[in-house]
Amino acid sequence: MIIAIDGPAASGKGTLARNLARHFGLPHLDTGLLYRATARALIDAGHALSEKEAAIVAARGLMRAGFDENLLRGQEMAEAASIVAAIPEVRAALADMQRAFARGPGGAVLDGRDIGTVICPEACPKIFVTASVEARATRRALELKGQGETVDYAAVLADIVRRDERDKNRAAAPLMAAKDAFVLDTTTLDAEAAFKAALAIVTGSAARSAAGGRGEVCEGYH
Repeated sequence: MIIAIDGPAASGKGTLARNLARHFGLPHLDTGLLYRATARALIDAGHALSEKEAAIVAARGLMRAGFDENLLRGQEMAEAASIVAAIPEVRAALADMQRAFARGPGGAVLDGRDIGTVICPEACPKIFVTASVEARATRRALELKGQGETVDYAAVLADIVRRDERDKNRAAAPLMAAKDAFVLDTTTLDAEAAFKAALAIVTGSAARSAAGGRGEVCEGYH
């Protein structure tokens, strides 16, 4: 079973993916960490985030070395990851790693921005998590405050809007819901309510809601 969770920044996809993975006893991969780790490697080596060749080398190097997640958190790394993720060759370099993880014994839960459209188009179900930009900015501000960072809500909101535009308009794997994805709006949902809604999708008790129509439940989750 491969569960693909996609969505924009601070939509709640990471928390949802972790909860689903825990419930089903599946490994979980936050694919955004791969892009953050690539950006971190560039910064540590003194390269600009826009240096394509250096970024490709850094991405390929992740296959041979681990990384410290504690160094990848925060607003600065989120912005850096968004810049690096727009480089097509970097995405290609990281794609095989993600697919290998997904196709391990028993499957996996992956969250990111192109899991259902590019990395694992065979995944079932695919859930596209979304929320209003204001709700996402509020969540991110609270998250950053909890990490001890000084928070400027207006700056956080502007950053999310900027990242949305970059993610949606990049040439390689732009952020979008797969045609057969279940769209889950978490604007008014807390983590527990979002999990219950997603669990209903995975178990086949809810049909896809997209473009005003109804989709078919994934085979095997009735």
